[in-house]
Amino acid sequence: MAAVEIKKVLSNGQREELLRTLKSRFEKNMNRHEGLEWYQIQAKLGANTEKLWSLNEMERTAGEPDVFGYDKKTGEYIFYDSSAESPAGRRSLCYDRQGLESRKEHRPENSAIDMAAAMGIDLLTEEQYRELQKLGNFDMKTSSWVKTPPVIRNLGGALFCDRRYGHVFVYHNGAESYYAARGFRGSLKI
Repeated sequence: MAAVEIKKVLSNGQREELLRTLKSRFEKNMNRHEGLEWYQIQAKLGANTEKLWSLNEMERTAGEPDVFGYDKKTGEYIFYDSSAESPAGRRSLCYDRQGLESRKEHRPENSAIDMAAAMGIDLLTEEQYRELQKLGNFDMKTSSWVKTPPVIRNLGGALFCDRRYGHVFVYHNGAESYYAARGFRGSLKI
């Protein structure tokens, strides 16, 4: 059976609701994006319907996307998930397809890498995760898979991070593991 093509376009109502939500979050958290102006971001969003769909997927899965920066070299705004805990709609996932398929029993429905790709976003890197943590306290009760270097992944491992005791910690697990309190945080450039 052929895979069903997902239409990556929002209705006018969905687009307007998402833009209202993003603008409100942007205005409430100016410390995350000092010097950036919402009208410029909104113009960029209006010209990128597929990326707007990806932001909606981040929102739909409880990621609470917000602007965390601007890349002067590429002219792109950088969105990260800003939910206090790892997004609830993206938990109980193995790290990647290989990890998922290696499980003999009790397989979760998906993997972090596959879900991120379907959403059109990337997992945060360890560096991005640490940048995020400079602007707040995230994952105080949960943890998040982060993009794992190939040298670690090729040996069967995967990395995840959290914040405990006032510090950001990086840990490892087998890529096939999954936990109810572990999800992933995404990034999107627009």
